[in-house]
Amino acid sequence: MNIVETYTGHVDPGGDAARRTLDALTITKLSVGPMDNNTYLLVCRASQEALLIDAANDPERISDLIGHGPDRPSLKTVVTTHQHQDHWQALGAVAGANGANTAAHPLDASPLPVPPDFLVEHGDTLSVGQVTLSVIHLRGHTPGSIALLYRDPSGHPHLFTGDSLFPGGVGRTTSPEDFSSLVDDVSARIFDELPDETWFYPGHGDDSTLGVERPKLKEWRERGW
Repeated sequence: MNIVETYTGHVDPGGDAARRTLDALTITKLSVGPMDNNTYLLVCRASQEALLIDAANDPERISDLIGHGPDRPSLKTVVTTHQHQDHWQALGAVAGANGANTAAHPLDASPLPVPPDFLVEHGDTLSVGQVTLSVIHLRGHTPGSIALLYRDPSGHPHLFTGDSLFPGGVGRTTSPEDFSSLVDDVSARIFDELPDETWFYPGHGDDSTLGVERPKLKEWRERGW
């Protein structure tokens, strides 16, 4: 697995991974599967413990991402952001191969191929070594969709949004009620709480920042579902 150390937020399907190195954490992004799903490997630099967000597909490529040598990080947790099948097809294989615990929101737990070891709700935290991630429940794309937030004390926040927020809009919904719920949660729990410098990492495609997307919120709401 080739890992590019210059991080732009873009990775190609079937291509190289890209790594961003922060003071306490590395974030490595990889596109897997036929739907350009993003999987994110977070590694605590002090402990070499790791957490994976969305074991979406291609367990062999995810295994290569983690590494095979004695210096590879120890994968402790696999978090699934929501219940849609394209986000968990490698969950059983990756968690099983690494002896990792799995985590998801209780409202999205039942469709997953393995029962979560940990159920997480809004306001809960997850740890990856010495780094703490906050759980944000974003209702609408699915009942139990979650985002994970890392507040970097040495820089800007980093937010992993699953399919709830993308550059250009919120995620797909199937009713006006779900759309309103998702736009309300994204507005109140993300845009109202976090600064423009917040970099977010979606479940498919390229990253963006809240500052780039914030001016479009009114347009998204008016556009409707």
